[in-house]
Amino acid sequence: MSAHDPLFQPVQLGALSLAHRVVMAPLTRLRARRPGDVPVPLNATYYGQRASRGGLIITEATDISEQARGYPGAPGLYSEEQIAGWRGVTGAIHARGGLVAAQIWHTGRVSHASMQPGGASPVSSSARPVTGMGHMDASGRPVPFETPRALEESEIPGIVADFAQAVRNARAAGFDAVEIHSANGYLLDQFLQDGVNARTDRYGGPIANRARLLLEVVDAATKAWSADRIGVRLSPWGSFNAMRDSDPGALFDHVAAALGTRGLAYLHVVEPRADQNSDVNALDPDAPDAAARVKAAFGGKVISAGGYVRDTADAAIAEGRADAIAFGRLFIANPDLPERLRQGAPLNRYDRATFYGGDARGYTDYPALAG
Repeated sequence: MSAHDPLFQPVQLGALSLAHRVVMAPLTRLRARRPGDVPVPLNATYYGQRASRGGLIITEATDISEQARGYPGAPGLYSEEQIAGWRGVTGAIHARGGLVAAQIWHTGRVSHASMQPGGASPVSSSARPVTGMGHMDASGRPVPFETPRALEESEIPGIVADFAQAVRNARAAGFDAVEIHSANGYLLDQFLQDGVNARTDRYGGPIANRARLLLEVVDAATKAWSADRIGVRLSPWGSFNAMRDSDPGALFDHVAAALGTRGLAYLHVVEPRADQNSDVNALDPDAPDAAARVKAAFGGKVISAGGYVRDTADAAIAEGRADAIAFGRLFIANPDLPERLRQGAPLNRYDRATFYGGDARGYTDYPALAG
């Protein structure tokens, strides 16, 4: 490793002082305790194993309310028991000298009535279901997606308030920052993109209206804590969960520029992937370089995620296209991923069959480097 190795230079993301630029991406693993969606000691062990001095971990997406739930076994951050469970996780990361951001979300239409309060329909910007794929119910059984209920305008302030309360709860649980999940086809993305959002009120139609909910959530979050401890995740040109927009370039340029006026810690950009489930680590050759474009409009620090390996990560930082790189699947299989990348050591292979749900197998049993 050279003294000028891009991945291992320090960087400042808002209030967060990172010793290196290898970030653990948010990774849904569906191992919270049910009922209650409470983080448990096994989760603390998993995150603690992956902590490094001055390294940033972004947690798996975490529900801001009961209505936000969309996956059985995903954790929450709206009850006292959940806050207490997260304290075990943040404590394990801090004991290793690491930093941790809570990623918070509302899944919107990517849910099922069996996970909703009172068995109600999932909600979204508009009554348009996810197409071309299926989901799961509260017991994990495969089910078709349901048609969601369009949120009434009068309900939207309650959604904003739930995000703000989750930020306060994250602070109480010992987190260092919060990442607002506005990517990958979940509720905030369902408002941003006109492939879902068909509203005719002040939250639909022109780009500025479709971006309104995200910006209201961000502003409420910064008031609940501090702008330099808030990040946002976006997935420009992404199609996961049947998302599309008629003019994604204009949409995400507007969103990034608006977020750039708010003094945030960072933007986290998911690069468009040819196949979300591919093991090839190849970016879609026809998709734009999302991080570089968003960074130009945002003007602040950007984390880029999506199929990176050591060489491509170094190049993205060296060329100024991103300031830090988030690794997902490689972090699942390599609890000491920063050190392996630093040394150029071999990487463990991940077991995709154990990604979602289950116990310690494929979760806390991947070996670290000897010595």
